Amino acid sequence: MSVTFADIEAAAARIKGHAVETPLVESPALNDRLGGRVLMKLETLQRIGAFKFRGAYNRLVQLTPDERTRGVVAFSSGNHAQGVALAAKLLGMPALIVMPADAPAMKVANTRGYGAEIKLYDRLKESREAIAAEIASSRGAVVVPAFDDPHIIAGQGTVGLEMVSQAKAVGAAFDIVLTPASGGGLMAGVSEAIRTLSPKTAFWGVEPAAFDDLALSLAAGERVTIHPTGRSLCDALESPAPGVINFPMLKKNLAGAVGITDPEVAEAMRYAFSTLKLVVEPGGIVGLAALLTGKVEAKGKTVGIVLSGGNVDPELFARVIRGEI
Repeated sequence: MSVTFADIEAAAARIKGHAVETPLVESPALNDRLGGRVLMKLETLQRIGAFKFRGAYNRLVQLTPDERTRGVVAFSSGNHAQGVALAAKLLGMPALIVMPADAPAMKVANTRGYGAEIKLYDRLKESREAIAAEIASSRGAVVVPAFDDPHIIAGQGTVGLEMVSQAKAVGAAFDIVLTPASGGGLMAGVSEAIRTLSPKTAFWGVEPAAFDDLALSLAAGERVTIHPTGRSLCDALESPAPGVINFPMLKKNLAGAVGITDPEVAEAMRYAFSTLKLVVEPGGIVGLAALLTGKVEAKGKTVGIVLSGGNVDPELFARVIRGEI
């Protein structure tokens, strides 16, 4: 099952008035440094502080009255959790979120604050999928995946629709667009929207260097599952493989994928804070890191990047700003 441009347009109509049309901004300082024109899509200003609300609302608003009564179950380390929790609250349905015990405290607190019930698990010893499936079965609830779902993908694709329209309004057309790469919901949806409206645009995914499942999958021409032994500063981008629905779209639409290290992510966060006056979480800033490191060349080009979220733990952010990471 693929997601079409028409699906993304339909999602845009459903979320209109509920999701924020976030701004597309540029910085003369950043343009001067890179020698190009960089337009940043600030999904940090989306409801719940990340793009995930778009897909969650598009999925939940289509549930039947009976399904809404029984509620939803999701599993997430943070932003999808918050997106589902808020969408469920707005639509008047119960939600339970399965979250790792080591998830950022702010994301756990925010998810609970939106009214969701939370089930914590040990990510090293337990399967979040199995826990969610068991709870959903016992309650008759609907499982809402973080990325491997056509309605989720279509909702995230609305970011791309807005980017092209907003760029056109300021006389720009994208040569390159970058998004963070995890399971691929954002990438699949945005790339489908961008490539439909602007076929000549080159689309790149950016992932943690230690979680290079996208690059490996693109090289192999099929989904590759990795088995990482450590963690990434980008806690939101630790998926071991692209989604089943997402990968054919990524294979069709992407020019490639680049990997970013933790120190490069931290440096980009410091630059965003000190020069751009933006607070961006590690997983949300990898596109900027790819440009600042030259792993994707911006000189002489118009580049769009999605700063996908701003939900960074205050203590972690302070350590990054102080240069301790």
